Amino acid sequence: MSRTEEHTTVSAETKKIEMILEQVHDPEVPVLSVMDLGIVRDIKWNNDELEVIITPTYSGCPAMDVISLSIKMTLLSHGYKKIKITQVLSPAWTTDWMSEEGKRKLAAYGIAPPNPKQQVCNDKLFAPDEAVQCPHCHSYHTHRVSEFGSTACKALYQCDDCKEPFDYFKCH
Repeated sequence: MSRTEEHTTVSAETKKIEMILEQVHDPEVPVLSVMDLGIVRDIKWNNDELEVIITPTYSGCPAMDVISLSIKMTLLSHGYKKIKITQVLSPAWTTDWMSEEGKRKLAAYGIAPPNPKQQVCNDKLFAPDEAVQCPHCHSYHTHRVSEFGSTACKALYQCDDCKEPFDYFKCH
């Protein structure tokens, strides 16, 4: 097999694996796949072993063990035998790695997706509120209730117009 044919075969196989990984959902935000989240950093073949490299949304994220196991079980169910899941922390995951489709899924699910970039530059932990759009009524008249929501990667907000509480997937 020529190098071009080998590269094309590897690329096609990688695309197939990426499609399979679309079936692996985040246990904390089940509307998102690991591909939507952008936590799959790389897919490699080391001889006959498939390695999937992932990065947590937060270091110490409690969902990573479940995600690793889900990735492995899903790949096993599709006929892959030797699978290694590797977690890397550097560079740190950023919401910029999330797919646009994933951000749309978050909003439809009732979680405000991360803003494209920080609206307020402040080095303090509890900085002034960002302008976060309510996923229910789309108003920007919202306020932060708590820096931490249902998980560490989200903050709890409330809409001042429709009065509904909602999580905001924090930008980082």
